Amino acid sequence: MDNSSFVHLHVHTEYSLLDGASRLEEVVLKAKELGMKSLAITDHGVMYGVVPFFQLCKKNGIKPIIGCEMYITSGHYQDRPSRKDAKNHHLLLLAETNEGYRNLLKLVTEAQLRGHHYRPRIDKQLLRKYSGGLIATSSCLAGEIPSAILQDDLVGAKQLLQEYLAIFGKDRFVLELQNHQLWEQQKVNQVLIEWATEYNLMLIATNDVHYTHPEDTYMHDCLLCIGTGSKLADEDRFRFHTDQVYLKSTEEMAALFSHIPEAISNTAKLADRCRVSLPLGELLLPAFPIPDKVTPAEYLTALCEKGLGKRYTNVTDEITSRLQYELRVIDQMGFNDYFLIIWDLVRFAWKNGIAVGPGRGSAAGSLVAYLLGITQVDPIRYGLLFERFLNPERVNMPDIDIDFDYERRDEVIEYAKNRFGEDRVAQIITFGTMAPRAAVRDVGRVMGVPYQQVDKLSKYIPGTPGITLKKALEREPQLQVEINQDQTVRKLFQTVAKIEGIPRHPSTHAAGIVIAPTPLTDYVPLQEGSGVAPITQYPMESLETIGMLKMDLLGLRYLTVIERAKQFIGEQTGETFVFQEEMDDPATYQLLSSGETSGVFQLESTGMKKTLTELKPSCFEDIVAVVALYRPGPMEQIPRFIRAKHGKEEIQMPHPVLTKILQNTYGIIVYQEQIMQIAATLAGFTMGEADILRRAVGKKKKDLLHEMRIAFVDGCVQQGYSTTLGNEVYDLIVRFADYGFNRSHSVAYAVLAYQTAYLKANYPVAFLTALLTTTMGNQSKTVEYLEEIKKMGITVFPPNIQTSEQSFTISDTGIYFGLGAIKNVGTLAIRSILQARKNGPFLDLFDLCSRIDLRLCNSRVLESLIQVGAMDSLPGNRKQKLAILDDAIQANRDSGNQHSLFQEFPYEIQYPDLAPYTQMEQLELERELIGFYLSGHPLDPYPMGAYTVEQVNHLANRSRFDIPLLISSIKIVQTKKGDAMAFVEAGDKTGTIELVVFPDVYQQRRMLLQEKQLLYVTATVQVASNQRKLIANELAALDSMKNINKLYIRIPAQIEEKAETIKYIFENHPGSLSVFLYYERTKTMLELPVSQFGVFPTGTCLKELEQIVGKNNVKIV
Repeated sequence: MDNSSFVHLHVHTEYSLLDGASRLEEVVLKAKELGMKSLAITDHGVMYGVVPFFQLCKKNGIKPIIGCEMYITSGHYQDRPSRKDAKNHHLLLLAETNEGYRNLLKLVTEAQLRGHHYRPRIDKQLLRKYSGGLIATSSCLAGEIPSAILQDDLVGAKQLLQEYLAIFGKDRFVLELQNHQLWEQQKVNQVLIEWATEYNLMLIATNDVHYTHPEDTYMHDCLLCIGTGSKLADEDRFRFHTDQVYLKSTEEMAALFSHIPEAISNTAKLADRCRVSLPLGELLLPAFPIPDKVTPAEYLTALCEKGLGKRYTNVTDEITSRLQYELRVIDQMGFNDYFLIIWDLVRFAWKNGIAVGPGRGSAAGSLVAYLLGITQVDPIRYGLLFERFLNPERVNMPDIDIDFDYERRDEVIEYAKNRFGEDRVAQIITFGTMAPRAAVRDVGRVMGVPYQQVDKLSKYIPGTPGITLKKALEREPQLQVEINQDQTVRKLFQTVAKIEGIPRHPSTHAAGIVIAPTPLTDYVPLQEGSGVAPITQYPMESLETIGMLKMDLLGLRYLTVIERAKQFIGEQTGETFVFQEEMDDPATYQLLSSGETSGVFQLESTGMKKTLTELKPSCFEDIVAVVALYRPGPMEQIPRFIRAKHGKEEIQMPHPVLTKILQNTYGIIVYQEQIMQIAATLAGFTMGEADILRRAVGKKKKDLLHEMRIAFVDGCVQQGYSTTLGNEVYDLIVRFADYGFNRSHSVAYAVLAYQTAYLKANYPVAFLTALLTTTMGNQSKTVEYLEEIKKMGITVFPPNIQTSEQSFTISDTGIYFGLGAIKNVGTLAIRSILQARKNGPFLDLFDLCSRIDLRLCNSRVLESLIQVGAMDSLPGNRKQKLAILDDAIQANRDSGNQHSLFQEFPYEIQYPDLAPYTQMEQLELERELIGFYLSGHPLDPYPMGAYTVEQVNHLANRSRFDIPLLISSIKIVQTKKGDAMAFVEAGDKTGTIELVVFPDVYQQRRMLLQEKQLLYVTATVQVASNQRKLIANELAALDSMKNINKLYIRIPAQIEEKAETIKYIFENHPGSLSVFLYYERTKTMLELPVSQFGVFPTGTCLKELEQIVGKNNVKIV
């Protein structure tokens, strides 16, 4: 049978989220393999996959049919009935023409934005409005007409048929037959076939495709369970009662409908009628509103000329020539309006005090962007290239990404909506996908695999972005062992392999927005998002494909930090703070060289700190270079860069003519722009050609590399250089192409790095307070910065209702903790407290309750404030205040909340005789209510180990050491042999880590494994799949070491010669305990320097010492 005689017109792809499982490429290639000439996409209520589907079909010689299976309600689509009364049915719509495609965009948008109630719905009135160019079918069993037939309501079914015919006419409404071997379909099909004859309507046969291959049934069933939160074993769960919903061949479909062959051939006839073209490759740029009689090019030029006077005191020929060149290229490529739109958004931000970053990405290489105030980096001064941003020899959309104060970014989007039209501005969709680690957990739950086993299996897979199951198996051989030895685990991972990467849920892109020249629904479907504007249903790549103007408006936390720090400085000094233009402050470079860069933008990782201490940056170019170099790949060049900077390695230039290009990076190609400059200098390339070379060598395609080599070497020869030099330099370029980083981006971000380092070096209290205000929801960062503050000797005052504000604030004496960081204490409650405090300090708990709004500050809020110590300034200890809290609240209610500040209560407050909380109880309440220990740490009374959790996170695999830890949680599991072992979460001031206690250690020390137990641990680091855990070698209670600070060792005369051996033991067990050696022969005491020989006296350490000097000669006090 001719395969072109049948077309699948009812196909759900992976974008029918957690329902369809046909991957786009997979289903298109299968259709091609089956010899089909056309294929439809009809996802449930959305059009997410339309553009890539269209492209894939065209690429593979298949005609794409664009459709959607909508949800239609019998009531009004904006009604909100209960779930029980909500009567929604399916309706399959196919776009016959471009008008139909645009109407489909509008229907889907309207259903999502205004008709979404359990499902995105339309009604017949809306359908009638946007029916032009659309073909509708009677749909599957969930369609209105089939549903009525199944209920034996043939009169109602015929009435529905007449309604659809009234909307679409006989030519554009067809009857859809399906045969998945279900009796319900047989019943419906019989009626539809009769009506086709009675009403002279077209019949089509479809398969309700939800996955591509017949063997995908189990995987699809698991996907349904994931989507509905059920398990395969659940009896009443949602399921497909068939295994036939795969992409069948023409022969299979013909066999199913042999009794009505026209239903098969009609699918091809219907497909022939569908002729939709998407605007691929076009540029859909909106026009910027400008004054009459002025062109966009003239307006842009005038703005730039105005910017020249602001940016430069001396406008050189180089600047003028560069400006004219850039404006000419921008005009020729048709991007005048684009630059004007970006300028307008940034201008709004500056006018309204919204911080804007100095630049981001290659746009920092544009002089036009600098003159317009879009960027703050002078491309002339820093040698940045325009062609890296916009290449006149390669037509592509300019890409200007802008950083804004992350708390005020939404104001810029709101402005864009108001300026260009609410119906023309949207944010952009992105998709969370089935990552392998999460997929293992999902599928394991669905299959009913025990949680402990699933947890163990998932932990073999790194949680790092971009990890695949294949990579995880390569990195962790034990995972393959687990799969091979257990049939259930094998099936689990076979299923995970099939669903890995499938879209799971939509979300709002962190930065992207799109602006259209006319209403967005002329080009793209929309839906609700989590931001201040709707989101496009087409993701970023699809929008670029159809020529939409997209831009990234990012919220950058560090801009907020800088603005807050400047505000704090202004409050302290009474002057407006402004950064100096020259970035040469000695204190800043001293701080960078010391590696004390916690909180410094781009420079705060442990590895970066180490690099900075070795590099010892002395100028801004060093910061630019380290921002570019500190990434996988280029990091290999850091040691050479450092040696060359400090004169420990000779700087080697490929040729003297390249000295100017490479001198700042000591002969090393660090930046992509250097590749372009080398090509221009040696081979005579234009900068546009040089940019094409840069892109080509980065792709590493052999034929392209060879082609570019010929052009480069020929260019070198024509410039008077040898073929040998040309080949050598080209090899150098190819080798460094993977490493080269965008210099424009490095310079812009190095500005922020310098500014944050400057603030920390010169205004530490203001800077660190600003940091804390932006990390109140990030516990680990807050703890890190609080530790940094303590190291710098800055006082952090605990929460206090008399002095604390909503967030962290500063004073002459230190930093005040914000009330907003306390659990259960909301913004409205804090406002009530702050308002009441304006009338003077609170005198006691009764006074407080009489002055605040108890509807906002309920008993839970007040309990939390008492427990965390925020009311310690009021009479009574915390337990006493908790005991009288109800009385204080009731007294306020009894008085009708009418007490004035100085009105006395009719009775004296009686505090019950209750002992205050212990130090440990206080600390635990702090941890519970603010997420960490503030006034101290349970480990404080004990000697420090040489390592902290934060340091352990950077130790090499198999490193062995001692560390004091506090247990926060324990999970006891059984090995396959039935032995008990434990997974323990433990930590110290610097963080938490997993401690694995295998059966041998567990059996000996299980009594110590209790929550809140303080341990000292001898452990070995295990690093696997980028995950780090500790393997316990020895455990002991820390209690016996409380308040211990000295270790005395008596050296008998007969073993004096072994005294040196003792020092090696100290090196193996480093810590903070002072060591005193008493030499019996000379009656002298020697105190060893703690910095070299401080010890952590574990059981192993003490035993080793006793073996040398004798049991009675070792004493800790």
